[in-house]
Amino acid sequence: MYELSSHLKKCQAPAGLEKNKGHIYIANGSPPTIIEAYTNQFQRDFSLFLGLRSEEIKPGGCMVITIIGRNMEDPSSGDCSDLWELLAKSLLDMLAEADLNSFNLPIYHPSEGEVRTMVQEEGSFDLDKLETFEASWDPFDESYKYRGAQNVANCIRIVTNTEPTLAII
Repeated sequence: MYELSSHLKKCQAPAGLEKNKGHIYIANGSPPTIIEAYTNQFQRDFSLFLGLRSEEIKPGGCMVITIIGRNMEDPSSGDCSDLWELLAKSLLDMLAEADLNSFNLPIYHPSEGEVRTMVQEEGSFDLDKLETFEASWDPFDESYKYRGAQNVANCIRIVTNTEPTLAII
């Protein structure tokens, strides 16, 4: 539940998308129009998702959702965007900058507050429990050895293996 339904080009003025130069996701240097486009698309998609699931679930039933999120409220904080900046830098080494600038990942990592607000505003479900957990991505954390790097690689694989995200490039 992390892929946005429509490509951000469709919900963004063409001039706005090009302002996200050198990035493939929300980054520290992204203009407010980029952040707004991602946030608005997530809100539409998540609200639709909740509404449609409420029609499928029996009265009294429950749902468990697992998503990649972020700890900080600011989407450009680096909490999740740092991961995609690494991928952008790798892609930039392989592609012309113009190709990279025309591509943005169709994903969004909401904060706990955003998820809580969306569930309450949509109104189809009561939020009984919301838990967060962290996976260590610190390659210098001795208790995890190589697990941090594995977690990063697996996260990138999961997101970029969705149909056909990187084929757009």
